[in-house]
Amino acid sequence: MPVGLMLSGALVWHASNATFVGSTVNAGNNWTAGSVGLTNDSGGVPMFQITNMVPGNSGSRCIKVTSSASVPSTVKLYSDFSAVPTNDISSYINLTIEEGNGGTFASCAAFTPVGGAAYTGTLANFTSTKTNFGNGVGPWALTGNPPESLSYRITWTFDSSAPNSTEDGSTPHVSFIWEAQNT
Repeated sequence: MPVGLMLSGALVWHASNATFVGSTVNAGNNWTAGSVGLTNDSGGVPMFQITNMVPGNSGSRCIKVTSSASVPSTVKLYSDFSAVPTNDISSYINLTIEEGNGGTFASCAAFTPVGGAAYTGTLANFTSTKTNFGNGVGPWALTGNPPESLSYRITWTFDSSAPNSTEDGSTPHVSFIWEAQNT
């Protein structure tokens, strides 16, 4: 019996010192989050600084919005305003917002619309109904392969039937906001 114990101990010791070893490694694993970013070519200058308007005046400006999103996303346009003046004339300013190609903040000369108008209505309606991503104008679908760009042409007309009460009136301090959200 003592010999049997010694023999089995020697076998266990020998089996635990095997000379063949095999392994495999999958190293360098990494996870990186995507990003969603937008810029425009205005250089921080407001699109509209219109003074001394009279009924019937109109004009337009373009702005080019560029996405750096690395993931598929959706862009929408909405508004924000900081103050309503005493004599708000925004219900007499008609807006048409078009999406397209070729227009820049410097010039709308090369602007080519894609599809129909994205928004038509008054500035008052725009600032009261297009107030966040959920109810904004759009969508512009991004593929996630930057850079992707879309130009917007915003045309305004001071209603020719605006009453005398609009004299010395003004509009809210409107901000046009483009927001991208990952889909």
